Amino acid sequence: MIHPENSEEYQGLTVNGGVEQPTQVNPYLNRQRFARRQMTVSDYVEGILKGNTSVLGQAVTLIESTNPAHQQMAQEVIEKCLPHSGKSIRVGISGVPGAGKSTSIDEFGIHVLKAYGGKLAVLAIDPSSEKTKGSILGDKTRMEKLSVHPNSFIRPSPSAGSLGGVARKTRETIILCEAAGYDKIFVETVGVGQSETACHSMVDFFMLIQLAGTGDELQGIKRGIMEMADGIVINKCDGSNVEKSQLAASHFRNALQLFPMPESGWTPEVLCYSGFYALGIKEVWDMVYRYIDFVKQNGYFEHRRAQQARYWMYETINERLRHSFYQNPTIEDMLVAEERAVLDGQKTSFVAAQQLIDSYFRLLSDNK
Repeated sequence: MIHPENSEEYQGLTVNGGVEQPTQVNPYLNRQRFARRQMTVSDYVEGILKGNTSVLGQAVTLIESTNPAHQQMAQEVIEKCLPHSGKSIRVGISGVPGAGKSTSIDEFGIHVLKAYGGKLAVLAIDPSSEKTKGSILGDKTRMEKLSVHPNSFIRPSPSAGSLGGVARKTRETIILCEAAGYDKIFVETVGVGQSETACHSMVDFFMLIQLAGTGDELQGIKRGIMEMADGIVINKCDGSNVEKSQLAASHFRNALQLFPMPESGWTPEVLCYSGFYALGIKEVWDMVYRYIDFVKQNGYFEHRRAQQARYWMYETINERLRHSFYQNPTIEDMLVAEERAVLDGQKTSFVAAQQLIDSYFRLLSDNK
């Protein structure tokens, strides 16, 4: 019997009158030849530093994995890439669903690449289903221009229910993108909610996209969201909606005057534009770069970056403690019993939680 790997067909060649001719690739050969070699930390780092988008994408997948071995490798990759990061401008973009974030980002990105050059990475966070944990991940389909641009990298990621989508893994992805040479980072949040707090803690400029003519202009004037915004832009300022957009912008400017001066010393601006017709895009990004120049000159840029690093140190501690608690085998068994006791009305939620936490700390003490 001739094994496939010993046959001449396996080698992709056959002899015909002394002339070597290529033949159809054997399926066995195809599987063996193109089987992926297990990548090492050095492979990931080398590929990322060379700007290889395929390797960068695989590294982001590694970060998103819940496999403990993958998580450990991902942290090693991030640690080696960290010295090569930090040289980008990070812009967070948020707004209510339907505000046109993805369409606007497509136009914003093309303008920034044409006007300022360099490379752009877009981290689009897609909302996950609370029931199935699945995501559509359709943001890339709405960024038709950027998706084919050679200097852009678009990464849609499922939110997995974490702070509305923007969490520690997104910040780690930013580090990898910067190490790969992307000097402009856009982070698109799911929508108005808790995700804004997390997004604000990892970007240099936080942009809030609003709409006019929907009857909820005042509803959009929320103190927390407004205080986080470094700039507010009113989308769909075109056609018969121009006057409504300008009126909404006036309302937002008046509302901003009621808030104390931001720590940055920058007074947030309110502008109108049309993402669909690409009107006013230049003015929006002139504002963004005016802000960057302003905070770099007064020292707030580096101060904000340092504050963000501290914030994510504590967030990482909280996440690791949470993970350690829920992954403890003894606690996993106890959780089932305590949950049943709560559902049956035998214990209150607070008592059950306290007993679980006390048991967890006793287990840690016994393992010393």
